[in-house]
Amino acid sequence: MDIKRTATRGIAILAVALAAGHLVQTMAKNKAAERALAQTTPQPKEIVPLAAGAEAIAATPKPKPDVGLTVDLAAFPPLPAQLPAPVIAATTTEPAPVVADACATALDLLVEPPALIGLTLSAPCNINERVVLRHAGLAITARTTATGALFATLPALDKAGEIEVLFADGKTATAVIEVPELATLHRFAVQWQDKDAFQLHAFEDGASYGQTGHIFADAPHQPTAGIPVKGGFLTLLGDAETEMPLLAQVFTFAENPTTKTKLTIEAAVTDATCDRELLAETLNSVAGRTEVTDLTLAMPACDAVGDYLVLNNLALDMNIAAAN
Repeated sequence: MDIKRTATRGIAILAVALAAGHLVQTMAKNKAAERALAQTTPQPKEIVPLAAGAEAIAATPKPKPDVGLTVDLAAFPPLPAQLPAPVIAATTTEPAPVVADACATALDLLVEPPALIGLTLSAPCNINERVVLRHAGLAITARTTATGALFATLPALDKAGEIEVLFADGKTATAVIEVPELATLHRFAVQWQDKDAFQLHAFEDGASYGQTGHIFADAPHQPTAGIPVKGGFLTLLGDAETEMPLLAQVFTFAENPTTKTKLTIEAAVTDATCDRELLAETLNSVAGRTEVTDLTLAMPACDAVGDYLVLNNLALDMNIAAAN
C-alpha cells in the first residue's frame, strides 16, 4: 500500500512537472509574440489626457448602421461602345479693333457727256491746300475747301481716263475711269504757268472776232446739260488764285466736223510778258490719243505793250503772226 502511494505520488509529480514545463513554454511563446507585436504597432509619442465628461460623450457622433443598398442596373441605359471625345472650347484671340484713318483720302470719278470726267476728292487733312490735277499730260492747279473737299470737271484727253491728284507733301491719289465716248471727239489744249498767259480762240464757219461762231474765254459756248452739243466749246481750267498757278484752255469739237473750225493761240504783250520768253505746252487729242508739244514764244520789247502774238493753223502746223 505504501508502494502504491509512492508510485502514485511519483506519477503526480511527473505530471505536475510536465504541466509546469508546458506552461513555461507557452508563457515564453506569448511573451515573444507580445514583443513582436510591440515592435510592429506604432506607439504614441505624446498622450494628452482629455476630459471625458458628459458633453464630450454627447458630442461624439454615433456610427450609422450599415444599411444595405440595392441598385437595379437594368433601369440605366447601356454605355456606348465608344465614349464621345470631350469637347474643348477653342480659345480665340479677339482681333484688335480697327481704327479708322482720320486722314484717309478718297478720289471718285464719274463720266459725264460729252466725254467729261467729274472728279470728287475727299482729303480731310489737306484743307485749303493747293493741289495739282494731272491727266494725259494735262496739269492744272486747284484748291481744296475748308473740309478738304474738291469738285472739278476735266475734259477727257484719253480713253483710259486716269486722274492723279498731287498734294503739297508729295502724296498722291489716283483713280481711273474709261471714257469710250472720246473716240468721236477732237480736243486741242494749251497750258501754261502763272504769268505766261495764253488764250485759245476758235472761229467756226468763217466767223471773225466778236461774231457768232467766235469761241474764246469770254464766250466759251459751254454745253447745256440734256441738250445735244452743236459745234465746239471751250473749257477753262485751273485756279489762278493758287500759288504758282497752272492754267489751261481746252477746245472740244467733233472728230469729223460738219462745221469748219479755225484755231489760234494768242499771247498778249503786257508789262509782265514783254521782252522775255513765254513757255507753254499744247495737247492735241484725236480719238483718245494725245500728243504733247512744247511751245516757246519770244515776246517783243516792252514798247509793244498792248499788241498780241497770234499762232495760226494749230491743228496742222504752227505759224507766228503779229497783230496790232
